[in-house]
Amino acid sequence: MHRRGTSTLTSARYTNNNDVERDTSSTSTTTRQSNNNIDNETVLHQMTGGRRAFFQYGISSSIAAMTISSSPQKANAASSKKQPIPTLGSSAPPFSLINTKGQTTTLDTLTADKKWTILYFYPGAFTSGCTLEAQKFQQSLPQFQENNAQIVGVSVDDVTKNAEFCTSEKLDFFMLTDTNGEVSKAYGTSLSVPMVGTFSNRQTYIIDPEKKIRWVFKDVESNIPTHAEDVLAKLKELQTV
Repeated sequence: MHRRGTSTLTSARYTNNNDVERDTSSTSTTTRQSNNNIDNETVLHQMTGGRRAFFQYGISSSIAAMTISSSPQKANAASSKKQPIPTLGSSAPPFSLINTKGQTTTLDTLTADKKWTILYFYPGAFTSGCTLEAQKFQQSLPQFQENNAQIVGVSVDDVTKNAEFCTSEKLDFFMLTDTNGEVSKAYGTSLSVPMVGTFSNRQTYIIDPEKKIRWVFKDVESNIPTHAEDVLAKLKELQTV
């Protein structure tokens, strides 16, 4: 695959590390009940249009729900928590998750054969951005394999949905199901939206055979069409250091 730019360009397009903030909001019981018909799939489509639109959707929904509440309630203030992303060179957080083949996958099993791991988190299977991202990784898979690397996706979708997604897109790599979002939190990718739920932010980690985090791509949403290409270029660069 021909690179359209250099590793310098890749670094410029992505924020490096340690400065991400995630917004989480809490709402009253009355608020949740008055807006319990939100379609999660619609919200995920909002997410694929960009995190700003996604958060605006969540905030607007919360405001609308509080407005139509049948009785005045003291609204809980939106809370903001910084979920730290593991620093470069630190050990990748361990995990044990079920993959789309129904098997348990751990960080240890992924690195047992001394391969590099491209661990990418995505909001939801079958949404437009996640589909495009998976397709691009599939197209580049032979090049990753030539460079001793494997692709592994992670989302909060259940095993069945992730398996159907892999079959539908003819993916030769598997997805992991992070049911409670605990692994997403450990990697600093968790997104929580009031009255909707918790999802994985679109972020990608390059983990070396020694289980060290060597690079983090945070602004993937703005670079989905070229993301797989960018990750491959950065992988090659890191392997020569």
